[in-house]
Amino acid sequence: MFLVSLIPIRSGTPSGSGPERSDAARNRELLLCAARQLIEECGADGLTMDKLAERAGVGKGTVFRRFGSRAGLMMTLLSDSEAEFQGRFMFGPPPLGPGAPPLERLIAFGAGRIGYVLEYGDLARAADHSVYNRFEVPAAVLWHRHIEYLLREAGLDADPWLMAMSLSATLDPERLLYAVRVQGVSPERLEESWRQLVTRVVRPAE
Repeated sequence: MFLVSLIPIRSGTPSGSGPERSDAARNRELLLCAARQLIEECGADGLTMDKLAERAGVGKGTVFRRFGSRAGLMMTLLSDSEAEFQGRFMFGPPPLGPGAPPLERLIAFGAGRIGYVLEYGDLARAADHSVYNRFEVPAAVLWHRHIEYLLREAGLDADPWLMAMSLSATLDPERLLYAVRVQGVSPERLEESWRQLVTRVVRPAE
């Protein structure tokens, strides 16, 4: 079994630094509050570093020093919701959390992730446009490991690591948002497709 703990999408302080100073924490929260206001007004796609600096009353350099990039800002905005989702699938009630059979947990994980993307998808899509490899972001690694663990628990012998990668790709935010917003696919249809997919992977037809 994998030993896991809550992993933020992006650390709130630079790697290797000490605890965040109180004034730095206040400035960070000021910027995040301003960012959330702008997203409510013009959507995630309309949030720029220039607009954020203007709304918060700081220089643009301050914003970049705080978050590194626009993608870094989006990752920070996602951290709380991501930690909440991780808590649900690692420690929450079944079937998403421990206590249900692995196939039921796989089905619930996909449904939960689809709901998460539809709620936070614009932020997730923007966070994907990072200079870093989005597949190596700690939270993404955790999702992959969780799916792999459930596949192994279900008895899948055929390369669970690679199969987990393939299944994860079907939950890509941009792909899901395009299906719902452009192609008119309902969330219920997406969830049913995921259920059928993982069921056939775990219990292939004889």
